[in-house]
Amino acid sequence: MWTDTKAPSLAEMEAMAHEVFERLPEGFRALCEGVIIRVDDFPTDEVLEEMQAQSEFDLLGLFQGIGLPHQSHADIARLPNMVWLYRRPILDYWAEHEETLGHIVRHVLIHEIGHHFGLSDADMDAIEADAG
Repeated sequence: MWTDTKAPSLAEMEAMAHEVFERLPEGFRALCEGVIIRVDDFPTDEVLEEMQAQSEFDLLGLFQGIGLPHQSHADIARLPNMVWLYRRPILDYWAEHEETLGHIVRHVLIHEIGHHFGLSDADMDAIEADAG
């Protein structure tokens, strides 16, 4: 019943993101080897400033790291690539639109990974359709 429904916690949304990731096409997931998925309530002030966001609700997610096209075997040790999903902006978006929370999480996850790997919007739309 809707009267018992509550917004997912950080841990619940992170579990949802991992479940969504596991349902993505194998070829897409293979491109993501070593990528860490994390959920936080909001982006940091540094991220907001770097992305020139006007509000902490402007960013639903972020990819941080060095994408495949820019990696080299000669690279020195680096931090792992990470995808951040921002719980409160995602929940705010969910409240204002007719999409399911799972669909929004999947969309943000695919786009954060996909843009970083140089995929087009059409490529990402096809991946989302396959992930169904």
